[in-house]
Amino acid sequence: MRGVTLAPSLHRRGPRRWPAAWCTLLALLGMLGMLLTGCNNNPYPLGAERENTLFYSFDERSPRYLDPTASYSNPESAYTMQVYEPPYGYHYLKRPYELIPKAAAQVVKPRYLDRNGQPLADDAPAEAIAESVYDIPIRPGMRYQPHPAFAVDEQGRHRYHSEQPLGAAQLGQKRSPFEFAHLGTREVVAEDFVYALKRHATTRIETPVFAVFSEYVIGLKAYADLIKREDAKLLAGLPEDLRDKPFLDFRRWPLAGATAPGKHLLRIRLKGKYPQWNYWLALPFTAPMPWEADAFYAQPGMSEMGLSLNQWPVGSGPYMMAEFIRDRRHVLVRNPEFHGETYPCDGMPGDREAGLLDDCGKPMPFIDKLYVTIEKEKVARKEKFKQGYLDVPEIERPEWGVDFRNDADDSEAVAALFKQRGFQFPVMTDISNWYLGFNMLDPVVGKGATPEEDARHRKLRQAIAIAVDWEEGYGRIFKHKGGEAAHGPLPPGLFGSREGQGNFHNPVTHRWIDGKAVRRSIAEARQLLVEAGYPGGREAVSGKPLVLNYDFQRAVTPEFKSENDWMAKQFAKLGIQLEIRATDFNQYQDKTLRGKHQIFWGGWLADYPDAENFLYLLYGPIGRSKSQGDNYTNYENAEFDALYRQLQAQDDGPVKQALIDKMVAIVQQDSPWCFGYFPWGGLAFQQWVHNGKPSILIRDMAKYYRVDANTRAARQAEWNAPVRWPLALGALALLAAVWLARRSFKARETATARRAAPQA
Repeated sequence: MRGVTLAPSLHRRGPRRWPAAWCTLLALLGMLGMLLTGCNNNPYPLGAERENTLFYSFDERSPRYLDPTASYSNPESAYTMQVYEPPYGYHYLKRPYELIPKAAAQVVKPRYLDRNGQPLADDAPAEAIAESVYDIPIRPGMRYQPHPAFAVDEQGRHRYHSEQPLGAAQLGQKRSPFEFAHLGTREVVAEDFVYALKRHATTRIETPVFAVFSEYVIGLKAYADLIKREDAKLLAGLPEDLRDKPFLDFRRWPLAGATAPGKHLLRIRLKGKYPQWNYWLALPFTAPMPWEADAFYAQPGMSEMGLSLNQWPVGSGPYMMAEFIRDRRHVLVRNPEFHGETYPCDGMPGDREAGLLDDCGKPMPFIDKLYVTIEKEKVARKEKFKQGYLDVPEIERPEWGVDFRNDADDSEAVAALFKQRGFQFPVMTDISNWYLGFNMLDPVVGKGATPEEDARHRKLRQAIAIAVDWEEGYGRIFKHKGGEAAHGPLPPGLFGSREGQGNFHNPVTHRWIDGKAVRRSIAEARQLLVEAGYPGGREAVSGKPLVLNYDFQRAVTPEFKSENDWMAKQFAKLGIQLEIRATDFNQYQDKTLRGKHQIFWGGWLADYPDAENFLYLLYGPIGRSKSQGDNYTNYENAEFDALYRQLQAQDDGPVKQALIDKMVAIVQQDSPWCFGYFPWGGLAFQQWVHNGKPSILIRDMAKYYRVDANTRAARQAEWNAPVRWPLALGALALLAAVWLARRSFKARETATARRAAPQA
């Protein structure tokens, strides 16, 4: 009897394999699922577009300083001016700029005293004025944002202060003030403004305006010496690299020039006459600082956890920092303790027609949250704006409107797209400049050790100033961020500036020919280079090529590479090799503090509408590498400095104009700057962002903005609708795969059955 023989495959008991067709089917199903779930390119959490939030970006790095005593850079002002409230501000809509009260109840005029303390008339000559007294009433009822620094227990003692030292268990792994169990607040009082002014005498952090303040605030220089001695006592015996130093309590030592005669009365006493002081009262340097916050962040362990005023400012303004993820995201939210303001009801001609008065009298801020994310590439940032995912590309930069308008001018299709999407690009001319600076401490391009060497170095700077053709670069090539070539440090629109008037020009770099300024020839620049000791761009003695370093304050992204290549070509006209040493902004600041820069790119957005604010950048006592000031060139000229001190006491008029003319002539000849250009300015807003008006001086702009979130959500959906045809193709491919899989499976089943059939 014959046995039954089974098909060979049925003898094996190993794992069963999926048919290839089924594997293909599963893969297609997965791909289709990814298509269905991945068609939304929104970079924010689901539903965020319908929230009352303003979305914008920052580039490269998080702000370094949000402590108002140390913070003095434009990217930092995008945060500090939303959080802090100095005594004064500027009217949002009026031009020329008009000071208005913020933390103060009113803008005050100083009263003048002579050397015997007797009052003088308001029009007394500057030389007769020994002292200016500012009695500033502080608005009652203002309160600080919720913060653990103010939290008290049932006995009224601070929960997280040195009265009850914060233990390691309480601090734990907290990386935000809002992770503490208890928060508190209190009223802003005049003593907080006194405390803020005293902090400029500290030795522990950068104090960029101490040199200016100490010249005028009575007793501040001596106060700084006192603080230095007292701080040394506190730090005696402690490691030099200790991150969390004992609390330096400025309340312990009085300052004659800053007092609080009443709970809501601030008195500031200045030496002589200084009309610009009111403008300083509109900057965060003079905003109130609660001593409790200073004490809270001074405790052990805070710095290690990233808990300090540089990440978590404490103010009374409309917003407060709620999330700080370094180099990634910052979120500010409405301060629930903000006293409130109303939108202005008056402005300039055209403001009403532009819709800038539609919110007259309504309470501010309008927006609940400011959501700021990093965008390192300009192209990506512009694309997100065009997709509707950025309400404004960047809140504080004044170039975006010009950039987008330039894109529209270059392409009819782009112009049509911008018009169809309702983008708003308001433009302006405002008080700012860009320049190329020379570090005067540098042994090659700076001040020489002897008069003869100094003259040679000056001729080298002058030759470079002629060679860099700003009219070509930022008038014709880089139009998206260009402007008018500068002949001095003062932009047009300020009293004292002669830019664009008569035959004003820089005689070092230009000649006046047929009614216009014409740049001097490269031949003239090469002759200056010979006289400087570098014929043909080589050292006259050794024959070595002259190599100079260009310290650029940004990472060289593609957009900056073309500009840096252009700059290198300008130096190459003289046979000079220019080495690009690019860093991020924080590293650049460190380099300048150490005086290790040589040639650098600089710019200035005015702090206040006065010529002194620009000439200040060349004032010797505030040299960057000596006193942490804003004179990045470290330029010192005794005559210029003396004229600057005279200028500070002058009201606008013929005497002030004459002083300015002399100072401009000095720096034209010395050439510590290669005067660059005065940029055109403009901002970019989506159609659903209201109340956008460009400005250099107004930095607390967020509270004025209003967004229509429903319109934003609708436009984002419209502009980013998924492309459907790949899904249709996917569905067809899936049906074909199912059919093929079914046919293949049936064929295999039939073949298996045949092999398994019994044989006779």
